[in-house]
Amino acid sequence: MIKCIAVDDEPLALKLLQDNISKVPFLKLEAACNDAFEAMKALQEHKIDLVFIDIQMSGLTGLQFIGSLENKPLVIFITAYKQYAIESYDLSVVDYLVKPVELDRFIRACNRAKELYELKAVRQHQHTAEYFFVNADYSQVKVTFEDVISIEGLRDYIKINIKSDKKPLIVRTSLKAIETELPQNKFIRIHKSWIVAISEITAVRRNSVFIKELELSIGETFREAVEKLVRKEL
Repeated sequence: MIKCIAVDDEPLALKLLQDNISKVPFLKLEAACNDAFEAMKALQEHKIDLVFIDIQMSGLTGLQFIGSLENKPLVIFITAYKQYAIESYDLSVVDYLVKPVELDRFIRACNRAKELYELKAVRQHQHTAEYFFVNADYSQVKVTFEDVISIEGLRDYIKINIKSDKKPLIVRTSLKAIETELPQNKFIRIHKSWIVAISEITAVRRNSVFIKELELSIGETFREAVEKLVRKEL
């Protein structure tokens, strides 16, 4: 079951949202909240997977509330206003529904949330499994996290440098895609073209990360993450 909360400061809209949620068999409503502050309390008291929330609310808007969360659950905005759609997608929301919402459209949004919820669960399992598979040399090759030294992005391909073989694995995928397979406590993105195993880093300078004698540039976008690693904040 996907545990969710409903947030809307209009009583009739909140009741309708509760009714729609009750029609979706894989949803379990944990709390119905009249504003963002009640929603904040609900997130503290329950493990919530999905938030249905209005945008224009008194006190704290839905956008402000979701933007303030450090560990965001899945989010579906339900609002009477179309103009916030682009801003909402900067928060990586599941969907943006404009009132009045037809039931079939609501269910499509819920199904999308379910797919993302299940994908997240698979990735979490992969991270605890200590390995991942890649399609290389016409086979599904098992790669353990501990065997990876670094991963280089090469347009439509990546090159995985491993300890157990001098020959790297060449895989047709993107660096962004492989990044989702890797646990954040073991790997760090230092450049648009490089991910490195934290355990293999031997030194860090202002503009470079070293893996023994290999010097790799730090991209400006990723500099803060490297600095946090050095300060042991990751």
